[in-house]
Amino acid sequence: MVSLPFRIPFTGLIAALVLTAVSAAQAQTTPSNPYPSRPVRIIVPFAAGGPSDIFARLIGQKLSDQLGKQFYVENQGGAGGNIGMGNAARAAPDGYTIAVVSSSYMVNPGLYEKIPYDPERDFVPITIAAYTPNLLAVNPALPVATVKELVALVRANPGKYNFGHSGVGTTPHLSGEMFRHAQGLDLVAVPFNGSGPALQSALGGHTPISFVVLSPAVPLVKEGKMRALAVLSTTRSGALPDVPTIVEAGFPGIEADTQQCVLAPAGTPREIVDLIYRECPWLLFALMRRWEGAFRLPESKLS
Repeated sequence: MVSLPFRIPFTGLIAALVLTAVSAAQAQTTPSNPYPSRPVRIIVPFAAGGPSDIFARLIGQKLSDQLGKQFYVENQGGAGGNIGMGNAARAAPDGYTIAVVSSSYMVNPGLYEKIPYDPERDFVPITIAAYTPNLLAVNPALPVATVKELVALVRANPGKYNFGHSGVGTTPHLSGEMFRHAQGLDLVAVPFNGSGPALQSALGGHTPISFVVLSPAVPLVKEGKMRALAVLSTTRSGALPDVPTIVEAGFPGIEADTQQCVLAPAGTPREIVDLIYRECPWLLFALMRRWEGAFRLPESKLS
């Protein structure tokens, strides 16, 4: 059985990348060479409907408004985000491709024998943008209302149930595996190309148990289409204040959130990186207003 890493120093690596980012610009953003002069692609390495997609579409809209050219999202899901991240790494470093990635950006090198990008050399960081907690939720037809009831149900029916997650190497996947191992459950993990497809499968009853990122699940929980059993964080979420934390539910040790980070291919002109970075604080506070409690800012953005 493969030992799955969990607490990954993602923030520290991105901070180190910022300090060592390329300072020599290959192009200049000047009145004679304005940026952007054409549409900008935002690669999201997951399917539509998940937190990275939600976040990318929001910042794409705001950047389009602020900078006068379209920033459009291109979903390239698959292989736990490796396909999209690999394509972003190979894109021309001209500022016309950026990527919104999640924590799997740093988890995947420890899970896959070979990945199509080098997390330290292939990208220049723009910002660590936001965090969102993960969630354990079930189809309402499942006869459980608490995590303890879920554990009892799965133990009484070994091999009958499975859980969907947002892709191999994502923090919801790792949370689900840690939960399964810690409780000794005969529970099969089913990967999807993002939290959106995982939730759709849960709604259809195909994978009635879900470990997903909280943000895309919030409207489904509020509409009664999904039942949230626990937020995988140390504090409750303002988006679902009545849902207990996994610690309150009696199962500590699998707390996790998912980070959203904006990157550009290595060699992207520093002037362009700085320009997008300067726009980000306004975009992030707009995100907080629209998705109150579902996302939180890094501490550096609040100081």
